[in-house]
This record gives sequence, C-alpha cells and structure tokens, in this order.
Amino acid sequence: MKVDNKHYCSIWHAETGRSVYVIDQRWLPHRFEVKELTSIEAVEIAIREMWVRGAPLIGAAAAYGMALLALSDPASAQLEEGAAFLKASRPTAVNLAWAVDRMLALLMQKDAASRAAAAWAEAAKIAAEDVAANNTIGVHGATLLHELALRLRRPLNVLTHCNAGWLATVDWGTALAPVYKAHAQGVRLHVWVDETRPRNQGASLTAWELGHEGVPHTVIADNAGGHLMQHGMVDIAIVGCDRVTASGDVCNKIGTYLKALAAHDNGVPFYAAMPFATLDMTLDDGVREIPIEERSAREVTHITGLAADERLVEVRLTPAGSAAANFGFDVTPHRLMTGLITEKGIYPATRKALAAACAKI
Repeated sequence: MKVDNKHYCSIWHAETGRSVYVIDQRWLPHRFEVKELTSIEAVEIAIREMWVRGAPLIGAAAAYGMALLALSDPASAQLEEGAAFLKASRPTAVNLAWAVDRMLALLMQKDAASRAAAAWAEAAKIAAEDVAANNTIGVHGATLLHELALRLRRPLNVLTHCNAGWLATVDWGTALAPVYKAHAQGVRLHVWVDETRPRNQGASLTAWELGHEGVPHTVIADNAGGHLMQHGMVDIAIVGCDRVTASGDVCNKIGTYLKALAAHDNGVPFYAAMPFATLDMTLDDGVREIPIEERSAREVTHITGLAADERLVEVRLTPAGSAAANFGFDVTPHRLMTGLITEKGIYPATRKALAAACAKI
C-alpha cells in the first residue's frame, strides 16, 4: 500500500541478506519511522513492544527473526531456544508459533553450510505468501461489498475494529483488503473506525491507512458501534482475527465480542477476514482454550499524543494508585459470525465448513 504515494510493505529484507526493516508503528500517525533489525533479540523486542503488530505481520517478523538467528551458525539446541524465545513474546496470535515452527522444522533438516540461505529464502516465502493471501481475501471480500452495494443502491457503511489493514500484515491487510479493493473498483463506501482503546490502533493506524488511500472514514469511540447499528448506520462489520478455532470461534482485539453481540441483535452481517495461517485446528472452544494476552496496565492508565508544540507526550488518564487490567483480546463465538473471508473463498464459521476448506489446501 502507499504512504505519500510511495509503495511500502510493513516489513522487508535488506539486499545484503543480513537485516530486515520494519515500520515502527508506535509513533504513527504522528511520525513515520523505519527501523533496521539485525538480530533475533531485536525482532523479539519489536514483536513484544509492538513496533510490529497484527497476527500475519508478527508471523512474518518471527520468520525473519529465525533467519537472522541462522546467520550465526547456531547449534540445533540454540535454534530450539530461539524458537521458544520468539514464541513467548506474544502468546495469543497463532501465526507467530506457526511461522516459527515452520522455520525451525526447515532449519533442523539443513546442514550448517546451507541453513542461512535456506532460512532467508523461507522467511521471504512466508512474507510473500501473506501478501498473496491478503490480496485474494481482498478480491473475495470486495465481491461481497459490491453485491451488498448493488442491493442497497447507496454508499455502504462498513464498521471495523482495531487495525487489520496493511500495517497488520505484510501488505494489503485482512479486514481492510476488501475495502481497498472495493474502493479501487468504484464501490462507494465509508468506514466507521473504532478508536480501539487502550492502544488506539483504529484511531492511530486504521484512520492513517485509510487517509493515505483516500477512503472516506470517520473515527468513533469504541462504545458508539451499537448505537450506529440500532439506527441503521452500519451495513456490514468486518474485523481481523488473531486465532480461529476448528469450530469457528474468532479471537480478535478486545471489544470485538461486544461488536458482534450488537451486530447480532441488529441483524448486521459480521465477518472476520481470516488467512488460513490464522486457523488453529488443534483448538475447539475459543473462550476456554485460547490464551489471552494480558498486557501492561500502563497502556490503560496512560496515553500518548501530539501536543500543541508538535511534541509526542504521554499523559496519565487515571487517578494515581488506581489499578488497571489490560486484556488484549476476546473471543467471539462462532454462532455470532456471519462468515469468514479467506483466500480460498467465504465460508460459514462452522466446524464442517472449515474442515472441508482445509481438505482443499
């Protein structure tokens, strides 16, 4: 996608084959910064401290982290330690473990002389696969939006939650890919952008992305979505996902479940955009089995913004001494999902449909 008319991916590797570059998302939308990562330790910090975030991007970054480790000619035990080190950085998104395990399996089959080159090629392949999958998700989702627009004969109002655009993937995005494709095809639409407290990825990242792509949008408080649905101001909701179970339960940014409940109550179609790398067929009950990351209370008690003098400043929102809980994700049961938009097509969020889809891969 584009930043000031220049194409960027959210992660890319240096031609030297010894480092990767990422957009440091902590400073968006006020500051656009690119960071070079040269070690597995740097990649782990970038994932844990959310320089990069979003399940598909985390997976790609972790793959490059394993490739950077392979450059040092590690022993097998060191490869396994590195894999565990990366997998512990963010426990909820399944793409991270999927990518790390894929890299580890490859590296354990290679001799020391061929490991580095093989690892670099595999990490680049994982990144390229993500771009291709998200591009196709966009195609399938855009068809859905186009058909809905034809029925309604007016501009669509799409609601999304958190950021599932290109900044959350290597390129295109998941939930926003259909929006970008449909907008480019001339479908008239407008996006309601949840602010998505506590880290404000909607207000900071989704709005920034949509603005650079020229997509009409409005930032709203997280609690406004139900009101908009009650008054017929939302035609469809599309969210991303960090893990989907075999039964179709969807784990996504905290607050997604509440949006799904409101959508169900008001007859609003509710979809998740899901690359198959995000599907975890080993789990069944998302509420009971998916590990939910609990992050620093400071993300709730404080907020960073742009001051009048253009400085980025952090301020406290809560009384000193008040405790704060910060659950990063929640789980939307499959019964509340209208469907899953994948690179293979649009499927019901059911065990039967997902099993059949996996059989085709």
